[in-house]
This record gives sequence, structure tokens and C-alpha cells, in this order.
Amino acid sequence: MFDSLAIRRQFPILRQQIDGKPLIYLDSAATAQKPQPVLDRMQQFYQEENANVHRGMHVLAERATIAYESARETVKKFLNAPHTEEILFTKSCTEAINLVAKSWGKSNLHKGDRVVLSVLEHHSNIVPWLQLKDEIGIEIKWVGIDDHGQFRVDQFVDIMDNGGVCAVAVTAQSNVLGTSPPLKEIITKAHDHGAVVLVDAAQSVSHHLTDVQDLDCDFLAFSGHKLYGPTGIGVLYGKRNLLQSMPPFLGGGMMIQEVHQDRFTPADIPQKFEAGTPAIAEAVGLAGAIEWIGQFSWNDIEKHEQSLLTVARESLQSVTGLKILGPSSHVSGCISFTINGIHPHDLTEILGRQGICLRAGHHCTQPLHRRLGVIASTRLSVGIYNVKEEMTAVAIAVTEAAKKLSL
Repeated sequence: MFDSLAIRRQFPILRQQIDGKPLIYLDSAATAQKPQPVLDRMQQFYQEENANVHRGMHVLAERATIAYESARETVKKFLNAPHTEEILFTKSCTEAINLVAKSWGKSNLHKGDRVVLSVLEHHSNIVPWLQLKDEIGIEIKWVGIDDHGQFRVDQFVDIMDNGGVCAVAVTAQSNVLGTSPPLKEIITKAHDHGAVVLVDAAQSVSHHLTDVQDLDCDFLAFSGHKLYGPTGIGVLYGKRNLLQSMPPFLGGGMMIQEVHQDRFTPADIPQKFEAGTPAIAEAVGLAGAIEWIGQFSWNDIEKHEQSLLTVARESLQSVTGLKILGPSSHVSGCISFTINGIHPHDLTEILGRQGICLRAGHHCTQPLHRRLGVIASTRLSVGIYNVKEEMTAVAIAVTEAAKKLSL
């Protein structure tokens, strides 16, 4: 049974009050809070298993290595990846995307080759490709959105049919509009033209089932901290043949077989891409988060979060001058809005004093905000621990704050 109040009680941070008022946390698109089992698992690692992984012969090294590699297996099952060695641990989703751009991109792309991005992308999935544009002269082809905030499939098809596209890098879910491009259609079309596809799943992975075999994507990246796990840990899934052909992204310890004074031989995947001491406790914590969320059905999670967004949308629409960005339906995870004559920073500062945590700004999506015709927006993003009463309370608080700022 999906009991939202019982779930909420598992998050210690949500029990606190701010200036005598209950904390209302609606900033999960930036980072999600952590349930007690995740905190306990990381504490257990540091108390009972802490050592560096691989090669150590003592008991703690063996425990740490088992915990770390078990976490990789947990992620493999979570994504339904075919092979465990296709799971690479990074420090973030951003680093995972950079790994693809700087390793696969630099070794496979040439001047004039085209990479397709959409205006929905987070800067993490834009800047690394722009760097390649400056460094080797690739072309960036942009897919826009329609007036409802949806991915322009017609533009994408035209770009692909014009030829020269070697890679497509696309979000699974907008961190501003909550819209989701049709990934399977995009991937099939890209593969028909010989292009590889990187999916940025940072925003979608905590809200929906993620199956890399069903998608048939070539790469998929996400971060642990938006999946109720710790910060400092990200994941890159890559098809084995692609990872094997790619050069190391970082050099140093742990990623080599042999080092000589004039050459080195890299290790096999995944170690080839995990230079230095990895984020061991963070990987263990991520596995704990995956195991924790696995007790719930994705259908129940989706239904609960959709009910939250429905209440939020209906409640916010009563605020004078408020405009919700993007479509009125088929969104997930978040709602973003503007209020005539009120800067989002001013609004969220007032709400923050009341213990209501929203986010204001361009949300690392300046191209998207330019397309929407606004400089910044206020974002309300939900997680598994939110309840409907918070949605109505936020709408009341927004109304009162807007009145104050309009005086």
C-alpha cells in the first residue's frame, strides 16, 4: 500500500520547523531529500566497511570492494542494463555527460560533424558540446519546442534527414516544463541514420521506470542525489562496445593495467573510466536509495506525484497575474511559473523565510527561457514525500507574497 504520510516520516529533515512553521520542501528537481535507510546505510559503511577498494588484501578492503561492486550491480538491475561493466560511476550526471563528449566525442567526431540538441536541455548537456564546437569544429543543430513546450519532432526529423548527424543528446524530462521528448521515437530515428544517442535522465529517473534496453539508447546519465541518494555520485550507462572503444577520460590510479615511463595500458571497463579513489560511500548510498525506492511501484509513484501537480496547478491558477509555463497536462516532476511584475527571486525569498522551499532563476536552461520569452521563473518540484496539503499551502503563501510585492 502506498502511504504518503508513512513515506514522509522516513525523511528526518522534513520533521523540522522553520520559524515555527512546518518545512515545505518543493525543490526536489535541484536535489531530493534522503530517507533514513539511505543515511543508515552510509553510516554503516563508514563504521564497519570503510577502506579503499580493489587490490587491498585485508578484511576492510574486501568489505569495501564488495559493497562498491554490489552497488554497481544494483544500478545495473535498476536500469536493466545487459552487462554490469556498462555501469560507470562518476561524481555527477554532469561529469557523466562530459565523459561522453570528451571521450567518445573527441575520438569519433570531426570538423563539420553534427550533434543534435534540444532547447529543453540543461546546461550540462549543452556546454560540453559547445566546447567540442570550439575545439574541433562540430556543428550544433537545435531542435525547438512548440508553443506548448513540446519537443518539435518535425524539426528533428528534418535535421536527421538532411544528414551529417553523428550524435543526439537529449533530456528525458525538462527540469523547467516537466515535458518529456518521445525518446524511443528519437532513438529509433537517430539509429536509422547511424547516430548515437545520449539520454540525460537526471530529472526523469526518480519519477519513472528507466529501462535502457527498452529505450535502446547508447548512453544514459543520471545523478544519485535526485534519486533520494547522496550527492557526489553519478552514473553513466554506455553500451559495452562503445565504452571499450573509447579512450580514458581521466588518468591516474585505478584506471590502468600497466604504466611505463613512455606509455601506459588502460584497464578494462568500467575501471578504465574510474580514475582515483571513487566515491565509495556515495555509491553504497545510491544503491541504498535504489533498494529503498524499489519497494514502491512506479505506477503508484506516478499517480501520487501527478495528483500533487494537479492540486498545485489548480491552486496556483487562482493567483492574480500568475502564468504557468508549458503545457497544462502530460508533465512530470515540476511546474514553473511567472507572476506579472514580480521577480522570482523576490518571491522565493519571502517564501523561504516561511520554510517554503522553491527555486528561482533560469534553472541552468537559459536557451529554454529565451525561447519562452522570460529571464527567470519560479519552479515548484515534487518528490515522493510531498503531500497535497503542501500544494494548497504554497498557493496561499504565493498569493500573500505576491500581494506584498505588488504594493
